[in-house]
Amino acid sequence: MSPPSTVGTISSTRSVDHGVQEKQLLERLGKLHLNYGGQAGTYANFDTHFYKGQDEYSEDGVLRIDPKYRAKAQFPDFLPTWDPREKYPPLTFHKYDDPALRANEQLVNLFPKDARVETKRITPKLGTEVKGVQLSQLSSEAKDELALLVAQRGIVVFRDQDFSRHGPNFAVEYGKHFGKLHIHQTSGHPESAPELHITYRRPDHSEFERVFEDSHTSIGWHTDVSYELQPPSYTFFSVLQGPQGGGDTLFADSVEAYERLSPTLKQFLEGLHVIHSSVEQAQNSKLQGGIQRREPTGHIHPLIRWHPVLKRKSLYVNKAFSRRIVELKKPESDLLLNFLYTLFNNALDLQLRANWEPGTVAIWDNRRTIHSAVIDWEEPVNRHAFRITPQAERPVEGPEYYNDPNYFPQEVTKY
Repeated sequence: MSPPSTVGTISSTRSVDHGVQEKQLLERLGKLHLNYGGQAGTYANFDTHFYKGQDEYSEDGVLRIDPKYRAKAQFPDFLPTWDPREKYPPLTFHKYDDPALRANEQLVNLFPKDARVETKRITPKLGTEVKGVQLSQLSSEAKDELALLVAQRGIVVFRDQDFSRHGPNFAVEYGKHFGKLHIHQTSGHPESAPELHITYRRPDHSEFERVFEDSHTSIGWHTDVSYELQPPSYTFFSVLQGPQGGGDTLFADSVEAYERLSPTLKQFLEGLHVIHSSVEQAQNSKLQGGIQRREPTGHIHPLIRWHPVLKRKSLYVNKAFSRRIVELKKPESDLLLNFLYTLFNNALDLQLRANWEPGTVAIWDNRRTIHSAVIDWEEPVNRHAFRITPQAERPVEGPEYYNDPNYFPQEVTKY
């Protein structure tokens, strides 16, 4: 059964299946902001977007964090900036060479026999903590093995790292080993390194008031930029500065979540596809006085995704960016999506909590995990981190479509 064509410029030679016509999909996408309008107003990237009235409009036209906050930063070279003049064309398809597929399965370069390395599983199926490996010193072969380990464990947490002290440009060059780096549509980045995504919580009580103004929780499960044509694979996250306690990140295992479904439900879900949208995120940036580096986009991805390294399937859906199951009527789509969101929310035995401390770098596989920041501290301190985001393959439902440029047309959707 062929997958449906994407929405926008239809150039695929494959027919639209599942009873979904191109015109209907275009109409649905065009009305997304109406059907889901409430989300556009409440979508809140306060830690990645410029915030008018609190941040600074500099004389050179670049938007920056307020000087009184910049003075408190321990790593000023990694502070976010937003330049309204910075523009990029739509992302297009490229073949992805997964470094894990080149790796020695014995991990002999990552964990040499003569090294004093400590590893500890965080949970039996998800997450490993490592001490005694310095990421900045890894060879190319060891980086390939690192990718394999991250795919196998979902998330790997490294302690006592000097990674951040090498500066933004080192981080960019390091990340390129794992794939073509993503430049975010709206988030802040260091002035010298547009490929880095910065998260920054200002040392101000109003930061917390905004988060909980219209919500009882800070939890927002997502997988990074799933609206892109080729969302991320091995994502690096390094916390530069943060509270003494709290500010952790929750992760959940989407492979295990899929495995727990009944055979009948698995069979039904494997024929479905989900619209992922960046429109709400772009609107939030605009609402707060921020920027837009490229036009908002949306893509259709399989609800059940095949992993090229694990050769296993996972649920590929998240409340932040997933909008609609294209093969279903809206009430049916809402019901099913809410069931899957609740599965991630409530199945605590699918989850782990990554704790941050100075010198910690976490690497996770966005193809098999879903995550959420935790805002549970109250003292006004900088919570400052940077993310390296290599793009992966186009999400597909089976190995026959892996790196297939015709799985969907290459042109992105504009609406």
